[in-house]
Amino acid sequence: MNGGALFVAVFLACVVEAVEALTIVLAAGTARDWRSAYIGVGSALLVLAGVLAVLGPAVSRIPLSGLRLFVGGLLLVFGLQWLRKAILRASGHKALHDEDLIYRTQLATAEAAPVDRRGVVADWYAFTLSFKGVLLEGLEVVFIVLTFGTNQHAVPLASVAALAAVLLVAVAGLAARAPLARVPENTMKFAVGVMLTAFGTFWGAEGAGARWPGADAALLALVPAVLLLALAMVAVLRRSAAPEPDIVTPVVQPGEVTP
Repeated sequence: MNGGALFVAVFLACVVEAVEALTIVLAAGTARDWRSAYIGVGSALLVLAGVLAVLGPAVSRIPLSGLRLFVGGLLLVFGLQWLRKAILRASGHKALHDEDLIYRTQLATAEAAPVDRRGVVADWYAFTLSFKGVLLEGLEVVFIVLTFGTNQHAVPLASVAALAAVLLVAVAGLAARAPLARVPENTMKFAVGVMLTAFGTFWGAEGAGARWPGADAALLALVPAVLLLALAMVAVLRRSAAPEPDIVTPVVQPGEVTP
């Protein structure tokens, strides 16, 4: 896997995560208080930096064969989940991901929440909403950077790709003060699901002792094979498509217990 392919794979995956985090931050800032939302974002970034600083050296100490088996397994878990949802959405069995709908739902929930000031944070709800959103999506970004970067001995390049994706989405979203609904997120999730599944299969098999014909060049056949299989499943499922609403999970207010 060359540097260009690594950069593109990490960049696309991180754009998807950044768009979802941006939607949450925009809802918190617009409906509540921008300063509190920004403090939440900054706090989450500090936690993520600490996680990356701790996990990075630990993962790099794993022997190469064990690392590839570990990374391959994790990528398959995430990749197959992404690909399953993408196939269901593309075939009409699941509604397309709608950032505008998610934003409006979160905005309405945030506007209805009571104001609670804690210390330097003027609005605890805005802080908590932004912190949790950025932290959860950011953990997936850290996972992507560590798995792709460590396995290819190119953590700096993977980090640059992730940073470029996050900065691009953040600048575009905050400048517009609106969710990036025009980003082809459903298509990107399909592509990322294919890549994660293909790379997970490739590295997992190598970690288990298998040898691919042509070494890294086997990915040039494996990625299209996974894509064709996914498209075939979409075609089959479309024949019996029964769309279901894309349920938007309501934002839980700080201190509220979910059922």
